[in-house]
Amino acid sequence: MAMKAGWQFADWDLNVDTSASGSIYQHQCMTCGEKSGVAATAEGPDVWCLRHAGLTGHTDFRGAVTTFFRASLAEGSR
Repeated sequence: MAMKAGWQFADWDLNVDTSASGSIYQHQCMTCGEKSGVAATAEGPDVWCLRHAGLTGHTDFRGAVTTFFRASLAEGSR
């Protein structure tokens, strides 16, 4: 019995997933490694950086934003 294989190609789109929570923000001190809490806006982590700088004298920070995406078949791709 011979087996046949076939390929089917489709176009996909990648979009920001707005059905779940939005982006999340967290900042980290590059001197000591301490991190802010995770927040739904950058305001909380930004304030954390300023307070941390005032308390410790540390001035270098890294900000991370996590955004969620969803892949879906492009319109008319099937």
